[in-house]
Amino acid sequence: MKILVANIGSTSFKFRLFDFGTGEAELASGGVERIGHAGGMMSYQPAGSAKRSGPCQCADHGAAIAACLQAMVESAVLADAAALDAVAFKAVMAGDCEPICFVDDALIRRMEFYSPAAPAHNPAYVAAMRSFRDTLKGTPLVAAFEPGFHRTVPARRQCYAIAPAWQEKFGIRRYGYHGASHRFVAERTRELMGEQARRIISCHLGGSSSICAIRDGQSVANSMGFSPQSGLPQSRRVGEFDPFALALVARETGLSLQEMLVELGERAGLAGMSGTSGDARDIEDAAAKGEARSILAQEAFATGVRDYIGAYLVELGGADAICFTGGIGQKSPVLRSMILNGLEFAGIALDLARNEKMKDEGRIDAAGSATALWAMPTNEELIVARQAKELIEKRT
Repeated sequence: MKILVANIGSTSFKFRLFDFGTGEAELASGGVERIGHAGGMMSYQPAGSAKRSGPCQCADHGAAIAACLQAMVESAVLADAAALDAVAFKAVMAGDCEPICFVDDALIRRMEFYSPAAPAHNPAYVAAMRSFRDTLKGTPLVAAFEPGFHRTVPARRQCYAIAPAWQEKFGIRRYGYHGASHRFVAERTRELMGEQARRIISCHLGGSSSICAIRDGQSVANSMGFSPQSGLPQSRRVGEFDPFALALVARETGLSLQEMLVELGERAGLAGMSGTSGDARDIEDAAAKGEARSILAQEAFATGVRDYIGAYLVELGGADAICFTGGIGQKSPVLRSMILNGLEFAGIALDLARNEKMKDEGRIDAAGSATALWAMPTNEELIVARQAKELIEKRT
């Protein structure tokens, strides 16, 4: 069974192709950046071959999808597009729908209803789903929603302190996100540690970040709430923010609600704080040069992560493992050190030398630490492909 996993951004299309007929082999990966803009680029890498990239001007996601399918056929990874058994999407927001489901008109309408909560995600995914449906007529399309892993979170952590009407009518509650990544971390940590890994705090840190408390393989808390804009400061999204501040800003600036939401969703976060691109590497470079705004952005981000780690240590009654994944979590020893500094009182001791060297997968805890500390790459696409395979097999 060949399953293409699509990861969609507002101006990007990335994919990984898996073959479950030979274990869980990855056959190819690639994608297109800057869709609809000048300077578009495509990358493509069949398994066992060098990655290649070059200019690729695509007017929309449909053109990008067609270009990537053509590359797979030309490299003989696929005989033709019809050789795909399914396309699976690492989808974001559709309210209280099933965690994994087939894409149809009703699901697309639900995603469009919730687009205001995920403006950077849902419109792009809907466009891509329609393009795939037009291009691959008859091929099953499957959506695996990020909040699916968090359906086991207790009601006391899902609800907001509001009257029930908003939740009942509009689905306003804490959903949690990055479910595929946190699920992968839970499974991978159990593979590495066995039954010793019952209580895990998973730190998915990157352009978008969230913290998850996991007990016996199930999510019991996640730092994100109703939308992916919430929780920790994100690269360009505000994270936690008091909505009543908007009334004052609107009065003094004349900005509309939509204009303020754009400001909070596209020009805030670590980028707004630091005055940089919002990329953790740029902030780290600027902080190393003593730039005060970048130093403050680093400290605020690390403090936010520490706050959730502390809360989840209480929720879990301690942690057997704390795992760092995502572009920042896996590859930034500076931020890992800032986050874990001074936690020896809780049985969490970082080995500074091991932490400094670790950029892939491995333990970074010091001898005698009661909690295992891990850096590890995530594999969200593999989790989504497995879920799609299971759904298709159930139907057949």
